[in-house]
Amino acid sequence: MLEALGVTAPATAVYQAMLDRPGDSVEQLAAFCGLSPAQVHAGLDELSRFMLVRASSECPGRMRAVAPEVGLADILARQEADLAARQAQLATSRAALTRLVAERAYHRAGDAERLMGMDAIQSRLELLGRGAVTEVLGVHPGSHRRPEDLEAGRGPNEAALARGVAIKSLYQESTRNDPHATNYAHWLLSRGGEVRTAPVLPQRLVIVDRSQALVPVDPADSRKGALHVSAPGIVAALVDLFEQAWSIAVPVGAVRAEDPTTGLSDTERELLRLLGTGLTDETAGQRLGLSARTVSRHMSSIMERLGASSRFEAGIKAAQKGWL
Repeated sequence: MLEALGVTAPATAVYQAMLDRPGDSVEQLAAFCGLSPAQVHAGLDELSRFMLVRASSECPGRMRAVAPEVGLADILARQEADLAARQAQLATSRAALTRLVAERAYHRAGDAERLMGMDAIQSRLELLGRGAVTEVLGVHPGSHRRPEDLEAGRGPNEAALARGVAIKSLYQESTRNDPHATNYAHWLLSRGGEVRTAPVLPQRLVIVDRSQALVPVDPADSRKGALHVSAPGIVAALVDLFEQAWSIAVPVGAVRAEDPTTGLSDTERELLRLLGTGLTDETAGQRLGLSARTVSRHMSSIMERLGASSRFEAGIKAAQKGWL
């Protein structure tokens, strides 16, 4: 049972024996588990690192098992906090990689073509869509999608799907609150496409047949222009970037469950992390595709759950509880 949490089988056996036989000595635990006393001591050391055993108050020199509902919940909370930290680091790495790829591609003649203005970008997207043979991958950050942009994509996407082209689209978690984007996502799903969402996304990106890609010249403002990239090494790196983001995103239609130990959604956890690094509400909201009002509402809810009277106090309590 505990092996899934990283606890070895001998340590698991010792822990279960201590729960069933709380008064046993090391020698008795060894005999019961079929282990040597040295193996039991090693198991106790391991359990101590996982905080599943503590020093006994009644019997000095002995250890007592922590109740599973307490000890295992703490392990899960720590692992989930570590996962959230790794995901946040990955999101930062994605953004840096996108910018690096754009800069490198721009300075390599023959590997990239610079497109100026939205009309040029839209025209190139239409050509790429018509020429797609196997797959179109897209990352679309931002909390809102213009209805006219979504409608413009229906025809080309429907034609591509009818030809057997796979379409995978990544949207920001906050677009689930946008009725136009939600309706479009469900329409795309009904035609055989795939749509997922995540709190934090890489920069805007379109990859066609894993051989061509469009990336923004300026990740902070995609309307300044785009680079049409065809260098195999760069496109492969962008595909890896997409697949990493796709692997931790949630399919549209599925409900992203709150963390059972904290009650935080992934968006709330990421918001706490961003604000904890010193970002303003506005900047954190831009990263997550949230309005300032939505950021304020999330923080009010988090502060209420923590019983905090200020954001500073909320940050301290969240860290103490292992939420960050």
